[in-house]
Amino acid sequence: MTHIFSKLRTSLALAAAAGALFATTASANPLRLFDPFAQQAPQVQTPVESEATAELPARFKRQVVNFATGEAPGTIIIDTPNTHLYLVLGNGKAMRYGIGVGREGFTWAGTKTVDKKAEWPDWTPPAEMLERQPYLPRFMAGGPGNPMGARAMYLSGSVYRIHGTNQPQTIGGRVSSGCIRMTNDDVADLYERVKLGTKVIVLPMTERRAANALRDMGS
Repeated sequence: MTHIFSKLRTSLALAAAAGALFATTASANPLRLFDPFAQQAPQVQTPVESEATAELPARFKRQVVNFATGEAPGTIIIDTPNTHLYLVLGNGKAMRYGIGVGREGFTWAGTKTVDKKAEWPDWTPPAEMLERQPYLPRFMAGGPGNPMGARAMYLSGSVYRIHGTNQPQTIGGRVSSGCIRMTNDDVADLYERVKLGTKVIVLPMTERRAANALRDMGS
């Protein structure tokens, strides 16, 4: 019996010591009471919300309009003064998109063809642009933050492109260095409709009479 009581006292003493050690450890690091792996758990960062897409005025929203032209279906006509792009559908119709065009001194005119297409294109500013804006990056990989946007169609014999933008609020404006910009939704739609070799007619700012006639037909 004495031997049994001796073992019981020893067990109680060990339990008391363990309890004291546990209490000391918990006081020093109370998180270990609840989550022994708390120090290894990765911290989850709240994603940064992207800028909300600007609501386009009705006249810049993609829509099928009346459009009389002698150009073949599939031709792109860029109405620079009125910041519209027309994709000729035939039978007196065209798909009209709102666009942004070159700022003062950077508009141009002529006939080109689409000689390259790219999804989420990289951006390498041309030397002329870097000379004017030396702070620009020399290269930017494609993606949502890239000023080229979701799609690009490269125009033959030039540095100009029809491309998307991460600044949809600039549609309808004269802000670029000569490229034609569209919302990402619109440029993706156009991209699927356009083939390599597509004819692109860019009207000059000075042809306001012709451009206004195009606008009136596309109302």
